[in-house]
Amino acid sequence: MHYLDHAATTPVPQEVAQAMAGVLTNAFGNPSAQYTLGRQAKALVEDSRAVTAKALGCKPEQICFTSCGTEGDNWAIHAALHQNRRVGKHIVTTATEHSAVMQCVKQLEQAGYPVTWLKPDANGRITAQQAVDALREDTALVSIMLVNNETGVRYPVEEIAALLKGRPTLLHTDAVQGFMKVPFTAASLGADYITVSAHKIGGPKGIGALYIGGKAKNTKPMLYGGGQESGLRPGTEPTAQIAGFAKAIELRLERLEEIQRHMAACKTYALERLQTIPGLRVIGAGDAPHILSVSLPGYPSQNIVSELSEKEIYISAGSACHRGKISHVLRAMGLDKKTAAGTVRVSFGPETELSDIDALYDALLAHKTTRFPML
Repeated sequence: MHYLDHAATTPVPQEVAQAMAGVLTNAFGNPSAQYTLGRQAKALVEDSRAVTAKALGCKPEQICFTSCGTEGDNWAIHAALHQNRRVGKHIVTTATEHSAVMQCVKQLEQAGYPVTWLKPDANGRITAQQAVDALREDTALVSIMLVNNETGVRYPVEEIAALLKGRPTLLHTDAVQGFMKVPFTAASLGADYITVSAHKIGGPKGIGALYIGGKAKNTKPMLYGGGQESGLRPGTEPTAQIAGFAKAIELRLERLEEIQRHMAACKTYALERLQTIPGLRVIGAGDAPHILSVSLPGYPSQNIVSELSEKEIYISAGSACHRGKISHVLRAMGLDKKTAAGTVRVSFGPETELSDIDALYDALLAHKTTRFPML
């Protein structure tokens, strides 16, 4: 098997699975229970919170566990708008956000919230000046992702945060694709809300975290119930997932720079090999070390993905050519239809080997040689 879709999800290391199994079978108490088994579970949750905070360079009390990145994004957006309800309703975001942000904001737009959608250049980049130029007196929220999940482009969140100083406008960043892939801390980013997720870094699905800091005050809970997570995110804590998240973070932290260098080296090697395929185009000016977007114009990405999967080579239809529709990211970049429809995303992780990339190269070259392009 040649797994090259780490931006979609990641393999779970044995150590993570063992940590979760230990909780499920031994430390299974309810963290809200007052007896020993419950207190042990509560201690596990708080230890895991400290590990997560260490990775983000913040205080443990600034971390709330969530079920996923989507929940964190939606919660941050609604919480920011509630806090700034007397400032106004205006939202600034990009036309290239993950659907967790985009669909949430679109619903708000339909409900009467004015939205400015920042468009990228042909390389997928957004500038800090674009965001600042879009600000109004009634701008309540700026939501800008850290790393684009399709192109790997890193957005200037730090610059935007600096330019928002002195304003009541709150800043949220979806850092799901950037967490432990590109260097940053909560302080260096300067965002008020930061969303992260476990399954992008070798952790289990079903668990994420939201950093709440900066100008974010008296955050409105998304749910109401038993008062868990300091009353902000009630519901019995999923201790096994939380433990798995923390173990995944610990494993990455042990050799973080080495892993980042390895992913960058894989990307460089992939670029060198794939660019020798006649007609192949590199899409976007991706900065993240783990994402590479390329296109074989005229060769539909869904066909490529399906054919490669039969050879146990797993990549993503980076164009998200879903039911014949071109990705909103590539559409915003202004790509022509053939190029956008032929775009695939290749993404790397600690487990990636150069032989995986060699297999991809051989398969893409064979596909182009044996298949006629669609006119």
